[in-house]
Amino acid sequence: MECVSMMCNSHVSSVPDDAQFDCTKASPFSSPPPAKRPQKLIIDTDPGIDDSMTIMMAFQTSELEVLGLTTIFGNVATEDATRNALLLCEIAGRPDVAVAEGSVEPLKGGKPRVADFVHGSDGLGNISLPPPNTKKIGKSASEYLVDKVSEYPGEISILALGPLTNLALAIKRDSSFASKVKKVVILGGAFFALGSVNPAAETNIYGDPEAADIVFTSGADIVVVGINITTQVKFTDADLFELRQSKGRYVQVLMDMCKFYRNWHVTSDNFHGIFLHDPVSFMALVRPDLFTYKKGVVRVETQGICAGHTLMDQGLKVWNSGNPWTGYSPVSVAWTVNVDEVLNQIKKLLMKP
Repeated sequence: MECVSMMCNSHVSSVPDDAQFDCTKASPFSSPPPAKRPQKLIIDTDPGIDDSMTIMMAFQTSELEVLGLTTIFGNVATEDATRNALLLCEIAGRPDVAVAEGSVEPLKGGKPRVADFVHGSDGLGNISLPPPNTKKIGKSASEYLVDKVSEYPGEISILALGPLTNLALAIKRDSSFASKVKKVVILGGAFFALGSVNPAAETNIYGDPEAADIVFTSGADIVVVGINITTQVKFTDADLFELRQSKGRYVQVLMDMCKFYRNWHVTSDNFHGIFLHDPVSFMALVRPDLFTYKKGVVRVETQGICAGHTLMDQGLKVWNSGNPWTGYSPVSVAWTVNVDEVLNQIKKLLMKP
């Protein structure tokens, strides 16, 4: 053993620092490196057809440990989102995953905007799935988020696929929440591009602008994927047919759901296929190398005709005085995307047996 160590040490000094040998790995007597632990994940979601695709992709990703789903209004009302989340866990054979029901309305109150015209009245393409057998947990979404992040500080990432009400409530509940969460990847916003609800605003941010502004200015480690990125990544009818013919574990039920979603895209965008908003944001979590980013402070307009508008200070100018962006931590905004490779990775996960 001493000879092995001495031989290794005698060679280190003659090798450049960036090419030095690891004596531990070189020794035949050393133990193998420990296996990398899966990344803990909570998905805040409003399922939703593209949410459903994303949740199933997460269950198919061995590098992730999905701890729970928290539900929010958006594609459907919150109660329906909870039902759908429970159903998806059952379909995936994961009844162990906690489902915590979130807020039924935005922070300022009032009836939430629901996009059932995009996803069907049940949120899953009106394919008449039976009700779930499992039940939601007793804690609210914000309680669950705070408790889990406190249990595993610095270890839990959150993928936020709907309006940000639950996350804002968690921040209000626990002032240390933002510093204890590992990363928050948000599907939302339209950066220097047209919105999806109106020319100014994207759907998720428009659903609760006050909540979005609280989250963006919280100081958490945030990555934002806007529709200026997600609308570049699409499945055509040919892609959907290819998926239908595959042996993917969940692909048949997902393709059944996608019929409604696809028909809406034909009517709304004259596109014969579907946009992959939620799956693209998921790829920013698991394959951040497939995107480039710009960092800057993001604020959200909360009133007027531009309510829900996301505007980033790119740091291109030194301002002569303070402004509403001053003093807040920057977030990472997805700026470009490797469209072909993101599509390949999404297909690979959906086609996984």
